[in-house]
Amino acid sequence: MNKPTIAEVKAYLKTATSLTDPQVMAWAADERKGVQTALNQFKKRLERQAAAQAAFDQRFTYERQLWAAGHQYVAGMDEVGRGPLAGPVVTCAVILDESFDLIGVTDSKQLSASERERLYLKIVDEAIEVQLAVNDAPVIDDLNIYAATQDAMMRTIKQFKHQPTHLIVDAVPLPFDYPQTTLIKGDQKSISVAAASIVAKEYRDHLMATYDQLYPEYGFKQNAGYGTKQHLAALAEYGVTPIHRRTFAPVPKYL
Repeated sequence: MNKPTIAEVKAYLKTATSLTDPQVMAWAADERKGVQTALNQFKKRLERQAAAQAAFDQRFTYERQLWAAGHQYVAGMDEVGRGPLAGPVVTCAVILDESFDLIGVTDSKQLSASERERLYLKIVDEAIEVQLAVNDAPVIDDLNIYAATQDAMMRTIKQFKHQPTHLIVDAVPLPFDYPQTTLIKGDQKSISVAAASIVAKEYRDHLMATYDQLYPEYGFKQNAGYGTKQHLAALAEYGVTPIHRRTFAPVPKYL
């Protein structure tokens, strides 16, 4: 019987899912270097997938404990945009169920722009419900950024059709009567918080890309309102726009 070509081996391994696959086990005795290289790559891929699945399961711990305690709707919440000199703070809350299976969902800061975009669309499709709230620069200046973030988070929760009975919140405890678990680096510890961080990040990035068309000198599409060299140079040359936070240094000196 003729041996398969290296290309045929690689093609088969692209869809194989286990080292105990009889065909994969048979090729373990194939001495051709190309086959052994393909098998080693296949093994490493399975190891990466197993590690990713284990990490995903670990990040679902809080949700599963709360579901087991009787909380049907658990909302994970995060914010984006507390630090920039311009643009809004955006908060997002996401309610998931046990069928949610997007293994790639993690802290949005660890993902590329293309990964975030892909996952954002899938999260919105798979989640039970997603809600967002925005507080713009004047509100931030009026309340302060911490209070403006809390305000947006509480509005986000109140908008839900499926009212949650427990919240998992990233870093910012909320002063209202909802049972809540506050986690430091929650987007690395909870899948629903991570999902919220991705949606909030994508939503805010799209807003800043729109502002970039209105105020192209500041590079908002690239810097998302943070104080980069280009942004600070534009402030010095063109002054303050309506979306700048007037209480955030060094913005006041350009008023």
